[in-house]
Amino acid sequence: MLHISRAIDRLNLAVGRIVSWVVIVVVVISAGNALSRKFFSLSSNAWLEVQLYLFGVLFLLPAGYTLLKNSHVRVDILASRLPKRVQIWIEIFGLLFLMFPAVTLILIYAWPLFWSSLDSAERSSNAGGLLLWPGKLIVLVGFALLFLAGISHLIKCIGFLRGISPDPTQKTEATEEAQLIESLRADLENENNDSRGAK
Repeated sequence: MLHISRAIDRLNLAVGRIVSWVVIVVVVISAGNALSRKFFSLSSNAWLEVQLYLFGVLFLLPAGYTLLKNSHVRVDILASRLPKRVQIWIEIFGLLFLMFPAVTLILIYAWPLFWSSLDSAERSSNAGGLLLWPGKLIVLVGFALLFLAGISHLIKCIGFLRGISPDPTQKTEATEEAQLIESLRADLENENNDSRGAK
């Protein structure tokens, strides 16, 4: 089962890395739209809708990546004071009775909306607007990735309880600030070593 968990994690890591580059695309398109409207009085509904789709990509597709990195918001004032095994049981309860049912319902209701939109080639009502099914597909893919990330997290929680997996609730990567401090510390040590060697 841990092999399945690692495969799901690799998928969500890849999606997270790809989506991080979408931020640049969104900034360029948003700035281009604003500048063309302001200085040239040119506007395009298609480009505005592309922005909306890309915002959907930014917020929905990395949901599984966020769960993988434990970067979602936790309000665990009480749970954080409990023993670690109790915290993991709370994680399992939350996955089984809160996250999985909610995500499953969203997928069940989103699928026919997507399929109907694809089948009818539904378009935006705005002049020059885009097809609507890509936006609905983003919802499906985003929540499917979140569901898979939940399965991976559940496997790791069970593995932790059995003593064969590390704590899945710990953040696995240092923050950028901590990484910068470590990098500066390593540079300083290298400079000290070089100066000692020169003496």
